[in-house]
This record gives sequence, structure tokens and C-alpha cells, in this order.
Amino acid sequence: MSKFGALIDQEIPVLLDFYTEWNEQAAAMHAILRDVAAALGDKAKVIKIDIDKNPELAEALRIKGLPTLMIYKKGEMKWRQSGEQDANTLIGLVQEYV
Repeated sequence: MSKFGALIDQEIPVLLDFYTEWNEQAAAMHAILRDVAAALGDKAKVIKIDIDKNPELAEALRIKGLPTLMIYKKGEMKWRQSGEQDANTLIGLVQEYV
């Protein structure tokens, strides 16, 4: 859990994608998130977290639906939503916190 704290305690926005390999919707987000990361460059971080490998974190954050996306800045959650999102929407959301 302390690693998670270091991950989200950034001066730049951090977009987290909680997924599993077996969830088709979550897997479909990988290409979209690559585009988002490329568009944002070093203005933000995009991090994918497999909840099968991090069950305690998924439980602590009450991850129910997949994919679940969150934006953190300076350790504070700014936005959260479950379900697929398109690249332009995500880029716009993250840029609000740059």
C-alpha cells in the first residue's frame, strides 16, 4: 500500500487504469490508454494496475466494475469512473489537472 501512496503522490496528474486480462472491456482500453499516454507526454502518468495481482488494493479502493479509471494529483483523487472511455475524453479530463 505504501507503494501506491508514492505512485499517486505526484505533482502531475496520474491516470490509473484498474483492469484484468480476462475482462474484454478492460483489455480494450489498453490501446486507448497508449494513445492517451502518447498525447499527454510528460504532463501526466498513465499507469495500469492488474487487480488480479493487487487484490488488497482493489479491495481498499472498492473496485467493482472494470475497467475502473481514476485520476490522482498530489495524493488526492480528482476523478473516478467505471467503464470504457474514449481517448479524447480521457485526455481532456487529465488536462484539467495539469
